[in-house]
Amino acid sequence: MNLHVIAVGRARRDPCAALYADYAARLAWPIHLKEVEDRRGGSGDERRRREGDLLLAAVPDGAIAVALDAGGQPLDSEALAARIGRWQDSGTRDLAFVIGGANGLAPAVLQRADFTLSLGALTWPHMLVRAMLCEQVYRAGSILSGHPYHRGH
Repeated sequence: MNLHVIAVGRARRDPCAALYADYAARLAWPIHLKEVEDRRGGSGDERRRREGDLLLAAVPDGAIAVALDAGGQPLDSEALAARIGRWQDSGTRDLAFVIGGANGLAPAVLQRADFTLSLGALTWPHMLVRAMLCEQVYRAGSILSGHPYHRGH
């Protein structure tokens, strides 16, 4: 299964990017980061719609799309691992995690999503969300393989 992180914005050389890269390198699944950016001005809604178009265009055909959104379903690590395991076992070729920008995700992205995941009620910087997501996907792989990285409750 190929993993894709499709995100608004360009990662700079900062601790968040380094943390993402560290966990990405540990993954058993191949992972691809696709960054999209819309530098045109406009209202928040207009910008969100344009970013949404870019995000949707970057989702591979036939991929399971997981939108990261505060309104999504919060899962604990074991539940996320189980869901990823089911997608993998069902023959999913591409699993795409979609992260919006400062204005959130466009309604079209949320409608396209096969699943909407919340990382909790707190608001996180979208660059940090990449690292948090990658760590949780690494943790999910560890759970699925029986590796002791995840110690649970």
